[in-house]
Amino acid sequence: MQNVLIVGAGKGGTAIYKLLKETEMLQVKAIVDINESAEGLHLARQEGVKTGTDWKSSLNEDIDIIIEVTGNEQVCNEIRSQLNERIVFIPGSVAYLMAIMLEQKEELISKLKTQTYKFDLIFNSTDDGMIVINPEEEIILFNKSAEAMTGVLKGDAIGRRIGDVISGSLLPRVLETRRIEVNQEFVFESGLKIITTRIPVLGENNKIIGAVSIFKDITEVVNLAEEITDLKELKTMLQAVIHSSDEAISVVDEHGRGIIINPAYSRITGLSEAEVIGMPATADISEGESVHMKVLKTRRAVRGVPMRVGPKKKEVIVNVAPVIVDGKLKGSVGVLHDVTDLQNMSRELNRARQIIRNLEAKYSFQDIIGQSEEMTIAIEQAKLGAKTPATVLLRGESGTGKELFAHAIHNASDRKYNKFIRVNCAALSESLLESELFGYEEGAFSGAKRGGKRGLFEEANKGSIFLDEIGELTANTQAKLLRVLQEGEITRVGGTKPLQISVRIIAATNVNLEKAIANGTFREDLYYRLNRMPIHIPPLRRRKEDIPLLADRLIEKINQEYGRNVEGISEEGLRVLMQYDWPGNVRELDNIIGRAMIFMGYQTEIDKEHLPSLVNEEGQAAVQESFNSVNSSDEPLAAQLDRYEEKIIKETLMRVNGNKTKAAKQLGLSVRNLYYKLDKYKIENDGMQ
Repeated sequence: MQNVLIVGAGKGGTAIYKLLKETEMLQVKAIVDINESAEGLHLARQEGVKTGTDWKSSLNEDIDIIIEVTGNEQVCNEIRSQLNERIVFIPGSVAYLMAIMLEQKEELISKLKTQTYKFDLIFNSTDDGMIVINPEEEIILFNKSAEAMTGVLKGDAIGRRIGDVISGSLLPRVLETRRIEVNQEFVFESGLKIITTRIPVLGENNKIIGAVSIFKDITEVVNLAEEITDLKELKTMLQAVIHSSDEAISVVDEHGRGIIINPAYSRITGLSEAEVIGMPATADISEGESVHMKVLKTRRAVRGVPMRVGPKKKEVIVNVAPVIVDGKLKGSVGVLHDVTDLQNMSRELNRARQIIRNLEAKYSFQDIIGQSEEMTIAIEQAKLGAKTPATVLLRGESGTGKELFAHAIHNASDRKYNKFIRVNCAALSESLLESELFGYEEGAFSGAKRGGKRGLFEEANKGSIFLDEIGELTANTQAKLLRVLQEGEITRVGGTKPLQISVRIIAATNVNLEKAIANGTFREDLYYRLNRMPIHIPPLRRRKEDIPLLADRLIEKINQEYGRNVEGISEEGLRVLMQYDWPGNVRELDNIIGRAMIFMGYQTEIDKEHLPSLVNEEGQAAVQESFNSVNSSDEPLAAQLDRYEEKIIKETLMRVNGNKTKAAKQLGLSVRNLYYKLDKYKIENDGMQ
């Protein structure tokens, strides 16, 4: 820094002094003036600068510049004449201009620093990476985001060639082509994938002065895009599923306003989207209460609710479930079933059951109810037998479920896709049984069909045949059956040519075969062929712990068969069942529960009073009816049921003081159905509501 001597401390000298002090470009060593009270001298003394009245005494080897601001031409000439070439002499007017220029330079530098600082803040605060190179491909700007994405520090990047910092960078190409490259994909050596835009920087006269790259990590963007795409696909799929479903679907939000319906819903109700979407859940109801609102209040699913919907008062059954996301109720979804369709489906199902009943096994091991030790052993033995081709002999009392086991064994075997033929050997005469089992040739006997007939063994080829009551077979039929077991072939009645067959035989009997062998009514060799894998099914009296499970399953089955809605059996009723020995086994239990459900009216739980008196004493009748209110005459069952139903309806109406709505609710009927029954039984109820 050069040293300055200011000659003249008046107003001009003081201004020059202040300017030089502010610019900090020159150092004022001394200031002199013939007037000792001059303003400039006073200011200099305060700041520790040397002062005087004679410029010559202040001149020494440290002074590089003398600035004269006295305005006296004589002083100016005197100083100029006595200075050597080393010291620069500046008149006051020139000095003032220089000071102003220095001040402006300082201001410009300060502004540039401020602007540069702001630019740095902007560049480093953005999430986008930024790299700028000069025409020599050297990096001149490298922000923090660029550091984070490339893994290179700014200090290691500035001044280096871009190709040495980022391998394969295409930014130099922009210097050559001068073309903007927008949204270009690039992958760093680390594997990070980015999307970058490269822009040439042009100066005056369209001269290239550099290039800039602005880039973004697209990993999150790709993940977000994939997530959005997945959500859109899922939404589209859900909408497609809902709209393509033949089930009528209605969805409401947490406030009970409609948000989604499908075409099937409009078809059943007769209501368009404009009449449902955004409207209260009650908008589609003609008769009944809103199940949607009930579910939104209780947060529990409701099923099987009858109601009428739409302007045509279509009768439907409604199932509604809440929609809960992360513990928060978001709405509910309902499915409407047209009762007409359900009735048609029921008829078709029954018709189909009739068709396949004689062709396929109906039951599986899941249909066998029992958790007792003896029953569990029998089930496990049957499952083992299903996996082998061995003949199975099911032994047990009548009504224990031998046929159920036979069905399950066939369905669990590798023959389950072939026929399952059932034959009750005790239900057919000897001659008819033989021809039915083995078939016959044309002309084998009087009345034989032309061309003959295939027997049941042939029909069951590659499948299974269930021979129930096998202990009732005659000696001749036993001999033919033995040949089937030994040789795998049959001979038709009246025929001579044996036919090879592959049939799995499942036999069942409640007869003591060992005793039959001793009496000579059953072949011993056939016994050993049949008894290869015997399975003993325990009677119900030896597995009473299974009665609650059996009762629940039978109630469910009978509800479907009779169209009832019984929910279960009371503890008192169950205690009665557990105390009985059940000589008729499960078949008898089925009979007792079925009769109780017929006569119990419209109550939903079987109680002790609904069950007949079950007696275990020897020689006494097993069942004594307790329904004294029902006439035990010889009139048909339907007539007895009608009179019993009439009696229950009258008693219910009396209890509710003739209120038909309450009576219908207690009886589990619709009000319309109750009016039908009142008319049917000519029950006069004047004045009742």
